[in-house]
Amino acid sequence: MTTESADAHRSARVPPPSAVPRPAAAVRPPRGPGRETLPPPRPGRGVRQRTVAPLMAADALATAATALLVLGTATTPAALGLLLTGLLLLHSHAGLYRPGPAPRALNDLPTLLGRSAVCWCAAAAVLAAVHPGQALPPALLAGAVTVHTALACGGRAVVHRARRGAARRRPRATLIVGTDPAAGQLAAVLHTRSEYGMRPVGVVIPPSLPPGGADTPPGPAGPPLPRLGSAPDITRAVIQHTVRDVVFTLPPYGDPHTAALLRRFIDQGSAVWLAGAAAAREGRSPHAGTDHLGGFACRRLDTAPPRHGSWRKRILDLTLAAAGLVVTAPLLLGCALAVRLADGPGVLFRQERIGRGGRRFTLLKFRTWHPYDEHEAATRWSVADECRMSRVGRLLRRTSLDELPQLWNVLRGQMSLVGPRPERPFFVEQFLRTCPEYGARHRMPVGMTGLAQVHGLRGDTSIEDRARFDNLYIDSWSLRQDLLILLRTVASVVRLEGR
Repeated sequence: MTTESADAHRSARVPPPSAVPRPAAAVRPPRGPGRETLPPPRPGRGVRQRTVAPLMAADALATAATALLVLGTATTPAALGLLLTGLLLLHSHAGLYRPGPAPRALNDLPTLLGRSAVCWCAAAAVLAAVHPGQALPPALLAGAVTVHTALACGGRAVVHRARRGAARRRPRATLIVGTDPAAGQLAAVLHTRSEYGMRPVGVVIPPSLPPGGADTPPGPAGPPLPRLGSAPDITRAVIQHTVRDVVFTLPPYGDPHTAALLRRFIDQGSAVWLAGAAAAREGRSPHAGTDHLGGFACRRLDTAPPRHGSWRKRILDLTLAAAGLVVTAPLLLGCALAVRLADGPGVLFRQERIGRGGRRFTLLKFRTWHPYDEHEAATRWSVADECRMSRVGRLLRRTSLDELPQLWNVLRGQMSLVGPRPERPFFVEQFLRTCPEYGARHRMPVGMTGLAQVHGLRGDTSIEDRARFDNLYIDSWSLRQDLLILLRTVASVVRLEGR
């Protein structure tokens, strides 16, 4: 359906096979528990999921208790529901359900008082309009606001205290992104201040920064922390320690390398915190009482992993791939017969590619040329002008019919109809070193066609441009977008825009 993604881009041509050393170790993940692939993302991981529900419950109890004390038997479920809904919406808008690393109830007191006053004044106005005889006098209204604020503040104090106790007992594994001295100082703070509930397990050094020494000493309170630079090292640390939090001590959008790291952690579902200079440059002043880690300005980056609609995407793949295999069965048989007559035995060409999470799979195509050996097939960059290609092979590649067998890969779940095009392990290893955002393409199943291909990024085009379009597709995925890409791909095939 699309042109082969292995065609070269002009800025980084690969030397011929004779000049390319055989790779000793590619990106093959080990089998079993030690497999170096990230687990599926879990939205809301970290502290937020375990804190929001108790805080909302405390606010609901405070509201119900105040309504019963003030209104007594006049309290109706409908009135209580409206009052509670309005209060929760106001609290959510004020950020009261996004606590800092070490929240204090007294710091929320002014905000709680203001929101409580607004809600009770609105409730009193509605009550006076509906039942004029039950209008609340000013003194009772002021008492309701005071009691409600006190109960809400007390309930939040209990929740925050319980959270700090749980954080001390079960600290969460944390990675620190940055360099010394800020990374070492922050690690020492997290070791000594257990109420933050963060246990540093490593320091991630972006490739664009100097590596520095071998380890980062967090101070006398803990052991030296390993420095993590490569993607496999970070993946191993995330899996081994079950990392829940990541703290950036440098601006996460400062360069492509840190932006790729941020994208990786967001997709994994980790809670991302900005500390020090990274938090100060985000444009919002930190709260002196809560938004800090031992004096480092700190705030949580309000993010969520991209929703990939896996079950809807899989249903679309199964439906269209199965229908496509049935409809194109005569065409598949015709192509196989033509290849057999023109090029001899070996109708199907099998090649190892990298799929989602770095897993390898065998991609199927109709054979259009005969490489000298497996090494040439794995490391030969472009075969568009290969003299060993027959007329049938050129026709198949020109019409993209050589990729029809990949419908079987889609049916088996190894590929999707739409997604980043899969690449060979030899080149994936090279692109991971030269293109910071290339690794993020493996967050989603690879596809027969993709957003990059329908925008003309095929053949001799830039790998950086392809990675940027692929990541944009993943971050903005929708079923509608998949259908539009499929329609545009069919249109390009009809216009013979293949290689």
